[in-house]
Amino acid sequence: MRVGYANLVTSGRLLLVAYVAWLISQPPLATVAWTAVVVSTIAALLDIADGWVARRTGTATAFGARFDMEVDALLILVLAVLAWDWGKAGAWVLLSGLLRYAFVAGGWLLPWLQNPLPPSLRRKTICVVQIVALIVVLGPIVTPPLSTLIAAAGLMILGYSFLVDTIWLWRTATRRTARDPAYPSWS
Repeated sequence: MRVGYANLVTSGRLLLVAYVAWLISQPPLATVAWTAVVVSTIAALLDIADGWVARRTGTATAFGARFDMEVDALLILVLAVLAWDWGKAGAWVLLSGLLRYAFVAGGWLLPWLQNPLPPSLRRKTICVVQIVALIVVLGPIVTPPLSTLIAAAGLMILGYSFLVDTIWLWRTATRRTARDPAYPSWS
């Protein structure tokens, strides 16, 4: 399997996310916060580049799309941990970063959650909104209660997106079961 340029861009994003994760061990000084904002913004902007490179070079793959999605999920988790650790929002902000992993774990208990979802502009847009919201929250000039409000709004929008996908998957599984009695019922 060829790695491809797009996956190299995504790998670079992963390194940037790892650097931001390292900042969790640093004190929440203004210089550290600005560093988190700048490096996270670069990682978010490179998210645009990896998909463009994959389409432009004809190397778009299911692996690349999944790799990109998992790096996005990890970035959200790291930003949420920083927001909580730096007192920008309560511990509930960690849900922003844990929703993806809870969704995957839910698939172990409810296999219909593992079914593929159709491509969605809503899902992509809300992911970007969530990342931007958390980056803004980390800015040294954004303090509670504004940082808390922004983090809460981002979490509500992200939660809505997961709820829409969960309902869609449940309805799809229910319809399959009704049409085909041999199809296993997961509900």
